[in-house]
Amino acid sequence: MSTRPPTNTWLYAIVGSSSVGSGTGTGHAVPPGLTGVAGEDLYVIAGPDLTALAGAVPRTDFDEEPLRRHLEDAAWLEHAVRVHHHVVDTLARAAPVLPLRFATLYHDDQRAAAMLADHRDELLAALRRTGGRVEWGVKAYLTPTAPPTAADAGAGDPQQEPAARPGTAYLLRRRAHRRFQEQAVQQASDDAADVHTALARSAVEAFCHPLQPPEATGRAEPMVLNGAYLVERSGTAAFHQAVGALSARFSGLRLETTGPWPPYSFTMNARHEDEPP
Repeated sequence: MSTRPPTNTWLYAIVGSSSVGSGTGTGHAVPPGLTGVAGEDLYVIAGPDLTALAGAVPRTDFDEEPLRRHLEDAAWLEHAVRVHHHVVDTLARAAPVLPLRFATLYHDDQRAAAMLADHRDELLAALRRTGGRVEWGVKAYLTPTAPPTAADAGAGDPQQEPAARPGTAYLLRRRAHRRFQEQAVQQASDDAADVHTALARSAVEAFCHPLQPPEATGRAEPMVLNGAYLVERSGTAAFHQAVGALSARFSGLRLETTGPWPPYSFTMNARHEDEPP
């Protein structure tokens, strides 16, 4: 007789107890056909006034070392992140959810249930705070502008004759270009701070994520804002109008909006450093 291989518990999202159930008790059943990052069937873990949607994932793939190797595999990571988000987004279309960070893992269901009990008040407060609201992301990039010309590089310095001194002209151009870039980025950063402040007034809550480097964005232009905004569903049109007005006002920035997302940036994460898989 075969035995079930040991598993860890992967959590996807938390909802109120009346929002989702196992299909045998109160609440709605887990959406049919919905599977997790390992292709596993999903089930619920009940807590006091809360329910977590979970999947049992094999430890051979999801203990610390094999998971670390997976996270270094770009193709695996992209697929798994999409699956995790699909599960969360499917739930969010039916009821308010607290989406949990990708790779929120517990050693077993009992530890996950203990987390629900230990953090009941915080989680319920977060559910109330995010109910009826969605997250929009706004990223801002510096708009490319023309650097100073060779004539500009030597302008104002009568001691220099760039045409007669090619080496000096090159250094002057490099120095002028570097100064130009520094000033442009500083101005864009100041403008981005104003954009964030203005958008925060159109949102219930606002949060700035760390800026992403060009290697992550795939863009040469530097990112100067990586904002997240919790917005009432009924306020979506007004929020987009605010983004459009700010885009027109700050021509040195390129604003990009993503969403709507479940409120990933505005919920406490259930993974704790003292709770290893």
